[in-house]
Amino acid sequence: MDSILAETRTEIASILGGDLAAITVRRAVIGVYFTAVFLSAGTAGVCATPAKTAIHPACCPTTDDTVLPPGTLAGRPALSLLDELESPHPLRRVIGIATLNALAEACWRRHPDPAAILEVNIDAFDAAAIAPGEHVVLVGAFIPFLKALKQRRQSYTVLELTPAMLKAEELPHFRPASEAADVLPKGDVVLLTGATLLDDALENLLAHTRPGARVVVVGPTVGMLPGSLFRRNVSIAGGVRVTNPDSLLGVLAEGGSGQHFFGHSAERVVLRRA
Repeated sequence: MDSILAETRTEIASILGGDLAAITVRRAVIGVYFTAVFLSAGTAGVCATPAKTAIHPACCPTTDDTVLPPGTLAGRPALSLLDELESPHPLRRVIGIATLNALAEACWRRHPDPAAILEVNIDAFDAAAIAPGEHVVLVGAFIPFLKALKQRRQSYTVLELTPAMLKAEELPHFRPASEAADVLPKGDVVLLTGATLLDDALENLLAHTRPGARVVVVGPTVGMLPGSLFRRNVSIAGGVRVTNPDSLLGVLAEGGSGQHFFGHSAERVVLRRA
């Protein structure tokens, strides 16, 4: 089986066919929190921008290959940017994923996935419908989800790289990310961030989830073609649909985050396995 990104790229090529070659980039923004690409097809896609420490240790990179040459993205064929999906450099890879997601939106407009039920303006956490007594495994200390789990007094475990990401009252629930193979099968509900696509971790994490568990992958990095996720035990994909590309890219260029574009230039969407 190919990677999630490779499978999605193949699906895009199948749906768009010869039209794919004519689609170009109108504008691209690498923002502080999110990266976005706006295409001539009229669609835009988003991807989480990795933290500075994941990019380079110094103030400014000294090599030419860590980023695509700034000032050269507008006008490029979208197809050429999909080659960056395999790049080892985070700032090149995020451009590839944002382009992939913009093309996935174009595909959804042309041919919605019959295996997915689309719900608009719903939070993926709510869509998971976590019941009392269910054990939740949260991959990453995602603050809104942690807050909700604590308010519900839900049984939960957090997989994280370091306990420094958690508050004192959350530490009893901490398990190191290296123990994923032991922790994930115990989750009745598993919540993962789509940003795990950035370092190829998502496939391995999903492989350890238990059949029958409700597995939710969430975040702006999640695109509108969820087939490759559904084939890996994901039941809900929660992402972002850009409704006003010009406005969203302007917000990101000024350092904006989700609180600045949700309800204005983008909406939360859930794709549920039919």
